[in-house]
Amino acid sequence: MAEHNIPRPHLACEISADAVVAARADTSGKALEAAAGRKVPEGALTPGLAHANVNAREVLVALMEESLAAVAGRSGDLCLIIPDATTRVMLLDFDTLPEKPQEADAVVRFRLKKSLPFDVDQSSVSFDRQGTSNPVRVVAAVTPRTVLEEYESLVREAGYNPGTVLPSMIAALGAVDGSRPTMIIKVERGTTTFAIVDANELRLYRALENRSATVTGEALVDDVNTSLVYFEDRYAVGVDRVLVTGVDSAQELQAALSATSNVRVEDLISSSMAGAAAGSVPRSALAGVVGALVS
Repeated sequence: MAEHNIPRPHLACEISADAVVAARADTSGKALEAAAGRKVPEGALTPGLAHANVNAREVLVALMEESLAAVAGRSGDLCLIIPDATTRVMLLDFDTLPEKPQEADAVVRFRLKKSLPFDVDQSSVSFDRQGTSNPVRVVAAVTPRTVLEEYESLVREAGYNPGTVLPSMIAALGAVDGSRPTMIIKVERGTTTFAIVDANELRLYRALENRSATVTGEALVDDVNTSLVYFEDRYAVGVDRVLVTGVDSAQELQAALSATSNVRVEDLISSSMAGAAAGSVPRSALAGVVGALVS
């Protein structure tokens, strides 16, 4: 995520504690042309902000090589998608923000220093201005450089170049129609992330720690309702659609929410989005690469 438009890549690779997934978009950028995935052994990767993430380098590089070879077959630039637990994403409001990127970066970093429990000066900071509203709203993503370098080095050892790096939820938002009030829920090992988009802007972002390996729809209800109420109170508009990925059962969440709201729950990645090119890769594992590649 950066403060300027970046052309969509044609190759993406997501690494998580559960899997390495690689995908290639067709020449139109409208659909996946190929996808491949490999299961990550338990404990090989432990995503986080304050510790070493990579515990089995050779294993992870080999899985990346295998996945990428199945969809690309040669070296090149790709979009690297990293776990949400590696990155702090924040929504910031400013009365004014300099137009020059270097000056704006200094202002954003100064604000972040007051809010984050790690050294912002030793971190990679990307940010994006949203719309033309006053105050100026900025989406900022912060990853400690030591953590980011771990993931980028895996890609380079596999023979590719991480031209763009995105946290998983930010990548997945590329698959969402952001013009209407929509909640997105993305569950990965250790983290459940909630986002709400509207008017093509990110309006809410929350990342919570998972306490169990499997997150059920019923377990999400309280957090979903908290986010829905906050959004409606702040923006005076309700969310009528919730898109989910990685949740144990979208139908269970729909049933649990029906008692308190009319919101409709759908899978974030539909079968038509995934297409036949996804092969044996489960749709729940494709959100990041589809969002990064397909417009």
